[in-house]
Amino acid sequence: MSAPLVGLTCDTIDGRSVCPGTYTRAIEQAGGVPLLLPNRPALAPVYADLCDAFVLTGGEDPDMAPFGEATHPRAVVVHPDRQAFETALLRELSARHPDKPTLGVCLGMQWMALLAGGTLDQHLPDACPTSADHADDRTHGVEPCVPDPWVTSGVITSKHHQAVCDPGGLRVVARAPDGIIEAIDDASRRFYRGVQWHPERTAEPALGIEIYRALVSAASVHAAAARG
Repeated sequence: MSAPLVGLTCDTIDGRSVCPGTYTRAIEQAGGVPLLLPNRPALAPVYADLCDAFVLTGGEDPDMAPFGEATHPRAVVVHPDRQAFETALLRELSARHPDKPTLGVCLGMQWMALLAGGTLDQHLPDACPTSADHADDRTHGVEPCVPDPWVTSGVITSKHHQAVCDPGGLRVVARAPDGIIEAIDDASRRFYRGVQWHPERTAEPALGIEIYRALVSAASVHAAAARG
């Protein structure tokens, strides 16, 4: 059986599609084949059909206007093509491929929460005295907060200045010691998970490469079932 094809979202920088190599290496190490997805909203249905799984990668901040809120003046907003594409892709997967494994990392987790009706803290220093712990690839602890979670306790690597306040219709799975939401999921779907940290840069295997291995394993199972 061939390795599953894992679609990775990208930034648009000077007209180019850019994705850090840490993501592609993690997918390859986990046994998958990484495929970079250019930000073309009209192609979201094509990508949703083509790939066996998806990783919505980290990036800058959402434009909150489509979600009914003003964007914080300190936000650094993602390229509009990226926002249009990633939100279209998530909606396409929810509508037509809810069982295709999907992992949201950092910004990717925030898209998941927003599309589920949730909200963000748009500038952590405004409300979180320990916001510096979540910036600049610093490490800090994480603890699961539901029975039998897919997240273990341990140490993670973070780089974000926004965070999920309310995951909407999704479930909170883990938090940092200061209460910041670190993992969410949709328990009604086979593999729809978001992590606020960067597992591709986390040294602890259970919270690092094993997150990607779980995605690739779920993708292999889904692809085999789809082929019958």
